[in-house]
Parts: sequence; C-alpha cells; structure tokens
Amino acid sequence: MAAWRALFLVVLFPGPRVASAQDAATPQATFERGVESLKAGRLEEAETAFRLVLQQGGHEPYVHNNLAIVYQQQGRHREAVAECREAIRLDAAYPAPRLVMGGSLLALGRVAEAVTTLEAAVKLRPKEERLAREQLARAYERAGRPSAAIEQYRAIRDLSPGDPEAAYQLGRAYLRLSEWAMQRLRDTDPGSARIYQALAHNYRVQGRPDLAVRAFERAAQADPKLPEIHLALAQIHAE
Repeated sequence: MAAWRALFLVVLFPGPRVASAQDAATPQATFERGVESLKAGRLEEAETAFRLVLQQGGHEPYVHNNLAIVYQQQGRHREAVAECREAIRLDAAYPAPRLVMGGSLLALGRVAEAVTTLEAAVKLRPKEERLAREQLARAYERAGRPSAAIEQYRAIRDLSPGDPEAAYQLGRAYLRLSEWAMQRLRDTDPGSARIYQALAHNYRVQGRPDLAVRAFERAAQADPKLPEIHLALAQIHAE
C-alpha cells in the first residue's frame, strides 16, 4: 500500500523540458531524479535528491511532501510528519501532505490527530479522493467510530459504483458496526435476550438449526415477552 500511495502522491514540476548538460544539476533535474528513484523504490537515492533540492533553495511544498513519502516508506514517521507540516505551512490548500501525514500519525498511534488531518484532506477534494477517504475510514475505525467509517465507505462506493472492492469494504464496515453494537450490548447487559437472539439468527443463516434453536430458547428464557423469538422457533420446527 505504501508504494502504491507514493505513485499517486509524487508531484512533478509542471511543463515539458528538454534536458541539457547545463541543467543536469538544477533543482528541477535533481527533483526529477528523486521522483524516479522514489518510483523505483530506491529510497536512499530519493532522500538524497530531495534533500539536495532543499539545500539548493527549492523549498516548494511538493518537495517536502515527496521527502515525507520517502520517510514514511522508511518507517521514519516523525520525520515524515515534520516534512508534511512544512509543506502545509507553505501551501495550506495542498491536500497531498495532509494525506501522507494522516498515514504517519496513524502509524504513530496518534489517532485523534490523524482523524483531524485526514478530515481536512478530504475537504480539500484531492485527486486521490478515494485514497483519502479510505485512510479516513481506517482512522475512524481506529478511533472507535464505525458509523463515521461507514459514511466514508459509502462515499467510496458512490465514487466507484461498479467496483466490487468498494462494495466489499462497505459490507465489512457494516459488519464491524454490528459487532461494535453487540459488544456494547454485552457490556451494558450481558444477559440480554437480544444477544442470544442475534446469535440464533447467525446460526440460522449458517444452516445450523439445532444451535439456532438452543440460542432462541435461551433468548426466550431471558425475556419470554419477545414475540419474534417464539415465531422464529415455530418457523424452525415447521421447516
């Protein structure tokens, strides 16, 4: 995922150019060599090139952003965050460093900061909108906010309505929300009839009627007044 992310976030200097002996050592040429090294996975070469650009006076936000990508891929997340902050300072409307910084903040366990950073990235509507929303959804999941994660996966599904992966991720998010809700129920009322009812429903869907009956019976013992439990038992016995 990290390498794939880099290919999307690497930024080139705009406009065509014709290489010559004179410009072989210019900040632009050095930057482009860094980009090629980054794409090829030669991270030390890329770091050297981007740092040289900065030494040559090329303090542009995209140079700091690409250096941050190098640091992120090397696992140097604190340094990546620092470079991203400098890129944002130079251009607050540039979404890419917020996206990179969000990933590094998550890696550092600074989940609340990652959520705030990635929310800002999504609001800036980057070209990598799907990637930004995927990162934000993961941050919400880490923060224990499954409903917010679902909103992002729904947006991703809308961006790519024919993509089975988008549909899968949305379904997985709903499953996690269900698991989260059931855990909250267990914490609140460990003997709730609804816990056994949900378990029985899962057994029934899996084609395991004997286990479903046992779970429904335990649900009925916990709360005899729930009519749908008795209806489900009757349906199973009639099948």
